Amino acid sequence: MAKMKRKPISTRKPPVPADDSTDVDDWTSRVMPDLQPIVASLDQQIRKAIPDLQYAVKWKKAYYGREDLGWVIEMVAYDISVNMVFLGGADFDSPPPLGDTDRSRYIKIKSLEEAETPEMGAWIEQAGRVPGWK
Repeated sequence: MAKMKRKPISTRKPPVPADDSTDVDDWTSRVMPDLQPIVASLDQQIRKAIPDLQYAVKWKKAYYGREDLGWVIEMVAYDISVNMVFLGGADFDSPPPLGDTDRSRYIKIKSLEEAETPEMGAWIEQAGRVPGWK
């Protein structure tokens, strides 16, 4: 059976920014209990590293962005891992290892230790400077 190719991100409409972080806060509270510390840590790192954030939740994913850069991070919690998608990650110095679209790269995070590595912090900081999905 042939593997279906994922549609490029550009065929979907980007989320509409919310007035505040309430939707993301609600999304965070509803992820699997085992993943909540990971999601909370990543959320805090993003909020600390990237100024003038905009927030949205669409397709059961949390989005973080800036008006001038578009959506720069997509976070989704599955049963056993959290995927951090850097929507401009291909342009990073030392980009995240996984990705199948032109510009986005991601990493699967299964522990709090993985969420709090210096490399993760560097990727989050770079996301605040690199154009994402508009």
